[in-house]
Amino acid sequence: MKDKKDTPLERIWNGIYVENPVFCLILGMCPTLATTTSATNAIGMGLSTTAILVASNLMISLLKKIIPGRMRIPSYIVIIASFVTIVELLMEGFTPAVYEALGIYIPLIVVNCIIMGRAEAYAGKHGPVESVFDGIGMGIGFTLALLLIGSVREIVGAGTWFGLRVTPGSYVPVNLFILAPGAFLVMAFFVAIMNKLKIGAARRTNWDPTENGCAGCAAECASCTRLGMCGGKDPADQGNETKESGS
Repeated sequence: MKDKKDTPLERIWNGIYVENPVFCLILGMCPTLATTTSATNAIGMGLSTTAILVASNLMISLLKKIIPGRMRIPSYIVIIASFVTIVELLMEGFTPAVYEALGIYIPLIVVNCIIMGRAEAYAGKHGPVESVFDGIGMGIGFTLALLLIGSVREIVGAGTWFGLRVTPGSYVPVNLFILAPGAFLVMAFFVAIMNKLKIGAARRTNWDPTENGCAGCAAECASCTRLGMCGGKDPADQGNETKESGS
């Protein structure tokens, strides 16, 4: 019986919400912060990354039994770089404006930790179908995150959305949001919202750290995909605290 977490819908939902690469895993910060000055740039980077993520996941999954263990990482880089080159040439030919706007960040997709991370953590250990849907989910999650950040920065910082004015003529743009500090501010805002939603959901469903592999990880809570919901405490300690408070 197939694990529920490996069904297509579960893989897609995992990438969009449960382990969103930007708002939960905090991966791919270089393109996230640098290319989200507008919604158009955000969509361009998100879709190109998604295409490369899906293609590389599929190829790596198909070749996982052929690639020697010691050559795993170099092989992954070559596969990813090949798809990046294809996407880069297609963008240069069909969307030159977006290609020029994204600049160096397109070839830098080769070293994007989201793509390499999914190749190492998932595609290299699962079948082609699961890997494709994992790539789709992570790609959609990445694209939506970039679109949200880019939209807020463009609307507040320029008064436009996808290049079209959406604010009154009297509106004075806040240029700070187009600059680097604005990227960090908007990013932090959405991460805080995600934390609030997930922590609230965990409390409502009686989150069990034992079942979710995050017990006793006090030193790692900063990078916990579950946002440190167990508080870095061992379940036994939590049980003792509950008994003490009850007594």
